[in-house]
Order: sequence, then C-alpha cells, then structure tokens
Amino acid sequence: MDVKNIKLSELITRPITVNPNSTLLKTRESLLKNKVKRVVIVDKKRPVGVITEKDIAKKIYELGSKPIKSVKAKDFIPKKLFTLTRDNSVQECAKLMKKHRISLVIITNKDNTLGGIATETDLVKAFLTKESTSFKVSKIMKKELITAAPSDPILHVESLLLKYGISRVIIKRNQIPVGIITFRDFVPAKIPQWIAESADPKEVQEYKFKKGLEEIHSNQMSYLFPFHATDIMTVKPITIDMDEDIKTAITLMVKHNISGLPVVKKSKLVGIVTKSDVVAALAE
Repeated sequence: MDVKNIKLSELITRPITVNPNSTLLKTRESLLKNKVKRVVIVDKKRPVGVITEKDIAKKIYELGSKPIKSVKAKDFIPKKLFTLTRDNSVQECAKLMKKHRISLVIITNKDNTLGGIATETDLVKAFLTKESTSFKVSKIMKKELITAAPSDPILHVESLLLKYGISRVIIKRNQIPVGIITFRDFVPAKIPQWIAESADPKEVQEYKFKKGLEEIHSNQMSYLFPFHATDIMTVKPITIDMDEDIKTAITLMVKHNISGLPVVKKSKLVGIVTKSDVVAALAE
C-alpha cells in the first residue's frame, strides 16, 4: 500500500485542548462546541492526557452522589500516553493503534510539547485519498458480532458495551439491522440530573434526547429499568454491502461522522466494518 510509508507530518491535525483544572462540564462543552469526540489535556504545553466521549459516559456512571461540578480534567489523566513524531510513518502509527487498541496517537515535538494528533479518522482519510489500491469490505470486516434486540433493556446493551470493550451494539430484528447504539447514546440516558443542571435546549437537541428520558429520578439505576434498546437507538443505520469497495465504506463513515457500519448481504446482517479494521489493514 502506497499510503503506509507516508509521514505523519502530512496528515496530523491540531486538537482541541483543555487544562488539567478544567471542569467536566467545561470539557463536555468543548466536545459539543467543536463537534469532536475527544480533547487533549495539556499542562505547560505538554500533553498529559486525553478525554473521549466514552470516558465522560463512564466517569458519570462512577460518580454516585459525588457532585459533577467537582470533577476535573486531571481526574482522567492516564498512566501512559502513546506518542510518535512527525517523522513516523502511517504504518508505524497504525501498528501502535492496533497493538494498544487506541484511536488516537499524540504527536510530540522535539521538546516533548504537543505537536498535534493522528486519529483513526486521519489514517482512513489518507487511505481514501492517497492509496492507489483497494479491496472489498468482506476482506477486513468482522463476522463475529455483538448484537441485541429492540426489546432488550438498555442496561443489558450497556453491559455488552462494557463486557466486550466495544463502541457499538447493532440492534437487529429477523437478521436485519434496524438500529445501532453507541456510548454517545448513553450520555443523555445516564445523566438526567446533569441535564437539569447544565444543558440548554440546543444541547438537548444535539444529543437527540428520546421521548420519556427527560424526567428526573433520584435513583438513576431504577430510572433506566423501564427503557429498552428501541428508546435510545439510532434507527435506520447506514449499512454497506459486503461486496462493496472499502473506499465506499470509508466515504460513508467520514461523510456521516461515524466509526462503523453494519455489513449486509441481501439486506441481512453478516458483519461489521469499522475504522479500526481499516487501520489494522494499514498495520500489515
């Protein structure tokens, strides 16, 4: 693949940053305002951590009675960051992402200050625009799927996301994909008290709050018991045929700002293809 040898300097992007003392609410506002899925925590121009939508969903789940205003960005700082330089190649970046199951690599300057980031999206875009060869979706799609039914409780769906360390669950009926649930869908579902505290109408609309999920309950777990996958899933998911070119799948993912597509054959669910699968191919 021609794209494998391209230097990261050709595709790195400038991330949205927050400082270690930024509150969780401010961090969330940065995600929403800039329409990004992650921010980088920077202390004295040096990267010290990354916060993703998934991190926020998990942190809120762990809060219990702790006030959300007390949570700071530094509470998310990991033990290890994965870094490369501008001179590293796309393939080296892909190998690092595949090995550690990460979607972002920090690019540092010679003095260890933040130089930028390289994401899975950056790598798949490079494949789309710079790679001369291609292949069918069926070559890299995953056939083993974690799925749920529309009537399954959303707590069951969440348990699948956490148990298998995945980012999405496909909701199917009679082997046909009818919906998809990601961690993003759980942000509004899991935190009704937070919504009452901080959200404005535009945010409510942006997060697509579902009918019936806006009520405030003192016990968030009991609050979630009555709801099912159909209440929060994104309906009519975008799909791709297994015999389509992988570049068509990448185009759909980039265009619709999603990371994975259910793969079908004659409308029946047969697999899933994600940006991670494309990155894994670049790592070979």
